[in-house]
Amino acid sequence: MLATALLALFVFAAPASEAFANDAEEKIRATLQAWTKDFNSGNADAVCALFSSELRYDFRGYPERGYDDICTLLHRSLRDKSKRYSYSLDIREIIVSGDLAVVRLVWKLTVTLPTGQTVNSTEPGMDVLRKQPDGKWKIVRYIAYEVPERPVSGAEENR
Repeated sequence: MLATALLALFVFAAPASEAFANDAEEKIRATLQAWTKDFNSGNADAVCALFSSELRYDFRGYPERGYDDICTLLHRSLRDKSKRYSYSLDIREIIVSGDLAVVRLVWKLTVTLPTGQTVNSTEPGMDVLRKQPDGKWKIVRYIAYEVPERPVSGAEENR
């Protein structure tokens, strides 16, 4: 009897947890896509709303920073009308476990300078998001680094 109850619990719980993970993945994907749109339109308040106040992050060798650091930088950058910033997003993988999720992704940043020249940056990284009491997913940790733009030889391209 107990074995039957446990088997039934396992059989019915697995699809429910898979449905939860799929729903969470969709919400996280939509959240990151909305962030990209908000960033590209210069909406700094909406951009900062993706980050939890408990945020800790590491970016390309700079000292570890937090929420106030990133939001100050984002507000200053997006307010600077002499440059135009634009991100594109490539989500590689989303893993959900309960109220935590890890997103492996690549951000591509294009900065257009006052001269019209553009500077491109590719930033692979991982974001850790936590589901908040209101149901929204916010970034609590992330690590990213910048890959320098350089020409790739044919031999390297085939690796």
